[in-house]
Amino acid sequence: MIVDRLGNRSVDAHVPPRVGQALEYLRTTDLAVVPLGRHEIDGDRLVALVQEYETRLPADCVWEAHRRYVDVQYVVRGAERMGHASIADVVPRVAYDAEKDVALFEPGSRFVTVSAGMVAIFGPDDVHSPGHADGNPQPVRKVVVKVEI
Repeated sequence: MIVDRLGNRSVDAHVPPRVGQALEYLRTTDLAVVPLGRHEIDGDRLVALVQEYETRLPADCVWEAHRRYVDVQYVVRGAERMGHASIADVVPRVAYDAEKDVALFEPGSRFVTVSAGMVAIFGPDDVHSPGHADGNPQPVRKVVVKVEI
């Protein structure tokens, strides 16, 4: 897992080229006006999911990991807590579903607050749980770029 400000270009030296493409898309696109929904950047290899929602209580959030895609999660507006854990440290809840590219896990206990202008990058060994309320639930606008491995 990597968490940093999107403007910190030193992150680019530590990620694969396609993740770098995702970061560049986030830096060069006016994400405040991109319509909600799915936007192909490079076919199924690089896809942006533009979302708006209210953050949730921990009991309403899922802990997940992916094998086919890296998640590059960028908070455009608002703030949310994101749970994170190494896949080796958490108990599986639902086995990996290749069609949906997701496995579900029992909750972990580590969190980081990601606010507007910050990006969190989750690889295949990173169990993550986005969308947690940081205090009271609040609206968030976020873009998740799915980067095929």
